[in-house]
Amino acid sequence: MAELRRLVVLRHAKSAWPPDVADHERPLGKRGRRDAPAAGRWLRAADCVPDLVVCSTAERTRQTWELAAAQLHTPPPVRHDPRLYGAEAAELLAVVRETPDSVRTLLLVGHSPAVQDLVLLLAAEALGDALERTREKFPTCAIAVLTQQGAWPAAAPRTALLTDVAVARGSR
Repeated sequence: MAELRRLVVLRHAKSAWPPDVADHERPLGKRGRRDAPAAGRWLRAADCVPDLVVCSTAERTRQTWELAAAQLHTPPPVRHDPRLYGAEAAELLAVVRETPDSVRTLLLVGHSPAVQDLVLLLAAEALGDALERTREKFPTCAIAVLTQQGAWPAAAPRTALLTDVAVARGSR
């Protein structure tokens, strides 16, 4: 039987819109700085701590991961990949397929709509209402967990099981 792989997809936390700041350089807003640590706590509590993180190079994704990773006992290695910024689902899938075989759980930190589209592209089935909730909305700091059989290069449309969807929110 092929080994089980787990893909965790995280949409960055809520960003700010400061004037005269390029989109790529936009930081997290107040709510984003509150919610991003909650994403790390959720990953830890759900036993979804990744072996590797691939994160967009945009400031808001980098800050999201830094705040989330601070909640983990041992943060995993992170690779900042410029392809995740402005990507479409097919481009994200190509990045997933490049994952080293030693990685059992991969976390992608990216942007809407590509992260939502990737989850919907990969999921053949889902537990409970996870697929319907993902179709309806994938807000900032949303987390989706997909499992698949086999090596990363075999990742393909409609081959994964969507096991969980959560939206990390910090306390006010």
